[in-house]
Amino acid sequence: MTTILSNATVFTGHEHAPINDAVAFDSGRIIAVGDRATVLDIAETTTAPEHTVEEINLDGALVTPGFVEAHTHLLMLGQTIDKVALRDCTNLDEIRDRLRSRREEQPEADYILGSGWMFEAVPGGRPTAAMIDEAIADLPVLLDSNDVHSSWVNTAALTAMGIDAQTPDPPGGKIVRDNNGEATGFLLENAAVEYAWSYLETITTDHDRDRFLDNAFDVYLRNGVTAATDMAVGEAEAATFVRRLNRDSRLPFPVVGYWLLRPTGDPQRDLESVARAAQIRDQIAAIPGSEWFRIVGVKFILDGVIDACTAAMREPYSDGSHADPIWSFGSAAPVAIAADAHGLDLAMHAIGDHASEIALDLVAACIRANGPKVRAPRIEHLESVTDETIGRMAALGVVASMQPVHCDPAIMANWMTMLGGERAESGFPWHKFRAAGVHMALGTDAPTAPHLASHNLFIALTTRSALKPGTEVYHLERAFTPARALSSLTLAAARAGGFDDGIGEIIPGGRANLMVLDADPFSDGSDALLKAHVKAVAIDDSFRWLDASSHDKS
Repeated sequence: MTTILSNATVFTGHEHAPINDAVAFDSGRIIAVGDRATVLDIAETTTAPEHTVEEINLDGALVTPGFVEAHTHLLMLGQTIDKVALRDCTNLDEIRDRLRSRREEQPEADYILGSGWMFEAVPGGRPTAAMIDEAIADLPVLLDSNDVHSSWVNTAALTAMGIDAQTPDPPGGKIVRDNNGEATGFLLENAAVEYAWSYLETITTDHDRDRFLDNAFDVYLRNGVTAATDMAVGEAEAATFVRRLNRDSRLPFPVVGYWLLRPTGDPQRDLESVARAAQIRDQIAAIPGSEWFRIVGVKFILDGVIDACTAAMREPYSDGSHADPIWSFGSAAPVAIAADAHGLDLAMHAIGDHASEIALDLVAACIRANGPKVRAPRIEHLESVTDETIGRMAALGVVASMQPVHCDPAIMANWMTMLGGERAESGFPWHKFRAAGVHMALGTDAPTAPHLASHNLFIALTTRSALKPGTEVYHLERAFTPARALSSLTLAAARAGGFDDGIGEIIPGGRANLMVLDADPFSDGSDALLKAHVKAVAIDDSFRWLDASSHDKS
């Protein structure tokens, strides 16, 4: 059947292309896009005799390429949906009340997980196990920070993880301790990964992981996401995707993945991790359905986050602290060069201005070592970055992968306090990236921030808060135009992840990968996005209405 969407606002994904009012697709491919008369004519003359033509009047709704989530963690997002939500808690008592309520709801639970706690909700910004113990002391409790770079755990969890005064800090991580050397219940950066995440791996079943992936696909589809880049793939995540492919020979939408590299302190083990990433990439490429899931690169977490003062900055934080990078250039360079030689692209988490300098030095080292070739390096987050780095990114062709939801004014207070002075006002310089000609891809980094793509778009357009809507802005001059923002959320995000064949754009012959939104930022104003709903999504030969009463057949 040929489907024609008409009386619509059709944005093709290309920033400077004209807005159209109709699009037609059949058998998973776009047939035509343009004015209604032209689209109808093409559809009627090209549709096979055995196919019918259905025209749907969208009453002005927005049709765009499906959102391409440029940076997410699918299984973590799916698991977070099951966790105790703490992002809106403003103080310790509220956090404890949420935990107690979950314990009452699930009296047979073996452990309790929570996510999203904010530093300003915790006395002194330094959580301790004793604070949780007052609410729940008899089973492990593990709580992810809002940025998912720290874990706050109770005493039972410390015991379950085997952490005591003799437990060493892992490379790139820190077990916060008291004056007696005892662990306080606060795990920073790679300590959270090596201990909290590894512990959760041991108590999570494949059935759980399959459910987490189902959760993530479902919530993303309902929000108009039709392709995604997963930025933390490891053994368990890869196996979960493969199980889904073995079962269905496809995924609900296409996904590309970056293999997460953790610093071990052993150069040989670090190189073996790269070889393993290449091996898994090749194994997945050989199975049926592999076009739906591919490993395309490796991910370095070069530093931490500003809220916890673990991002690598050129100058100390306002409290006088000064964090080292998680990967130094010396430890990362041989690993990056090996990955580049294997044909694996580099994605580098760099929030602090010094970390982004290291990231560019790694790209340059790969070029020197392996010579010129097609590469797609990208730096993630770039919350505090120098003008010099922005210029170097443009010269090297490095993509800026950024998340407007991290700039929501409702969560910026501690961020600004930790930086202080001019640095607090110079973050998230989207306008400078645009002026320098740096390609920008926008995502959410869920679950470190809300996954709602329409809210991400709202913040990009306004620099206002989606969590607590109001008039407060974070430097309005940074804001995107609707066309630039939508292009960055679709076409630019697709290209940054290596998607092709029409994903991220609406073009004749390309894949029918699009969505219908009941808010139009070109004419309705940005505030409409705060209450926007996705009406339908198309992914290849599947056109799915999310609200059957919301459309009218002509």
